Amino acid sequence: MNTSTEQRVVLVTGAGTGIGRATAHAFAAQGARVVAVGRRTAPLTETAAQHPSLITPLAADITEEGAAEALVREAVGTYGRLDVLVNNAGIVGEGSLGTYTRAGVEAQLATNLVAPVLLTQAALPALGERGGVVVNVSTSVGQRAWPGSSVYAASKTALELLTRSWAVELAPRGIRVVAVAPGAVDTPIGEHRGLTPDERAAVRNWQVAHTPLGRIGRPEEVAWAITRLAAPEASFVTGVVLPVDGGAVVA
Repeated sequence: MNTSTEQRVVLVTGAGTGIGRATAHAFAAQGARVVAVGRRTAPLTETAAQHPSLITPLAADITEEGAAEALVREAVGTYGRLDVLVNNAGIVGEGSLGTYTRAGVEAQLATNLVAPVLLTQAALPALGERGGVVVNVSTSVGQRAWPGSSVYAASKTALELLTRSWAVELAPRGIRVVAVAPGAVDTPIGEHRGLTPDERAAVRNWQVAHTPLGRIGRPEEVAWAITRLAAPEASFVTGVVLPVDGGAVVA
């Protein structure tokens, strides 16, 4: 079991903004070395600026052929090890049955499901050397109906099943697999979906109304849960999916 917090190496996908950026900062604040992965260089540079000696920005498209193996090689080649993999990257597409396109469905599945599978697989040898941890980032709406974004919710729900299955599969190798399921969190996901300011405001109002704690969550609150589940002190925790949603799922 790895008991060294300050020397750990962490790879975080979708680290340019939102939960991924907050997670990179949270691990770096603990003294970990973080490989921050995302598609765009500029946001990653902003992520790394807060801890330039600890966060290494790495621009890459995780859906490309061979990307998973290349990212793991880069992390291990740079730092000699990999202790934590955070599968955070995700995209949301709009639509309902009758409006889907193959390209739209496949794009969501490629980022939200296929890429985490291949990246986790590529990371297994390095993670197995030190009793590493995989943290998958799901969504609390994956446990409820979400008309209009059902493919996104389905892809994230599949990630939760993989979390439980991998926890059992990888336990003999000393690798833990856990997940967090964020609810409504203040991230740029609405902008990335192409929603107008009025549409984003309407979505936020609906989310607040359906969140018992009565507010939108902060990326730092999800990052806290991720770092806690990945901590050496959580060494007997595996297969869990932790909602971080202000009570939305249980309401």
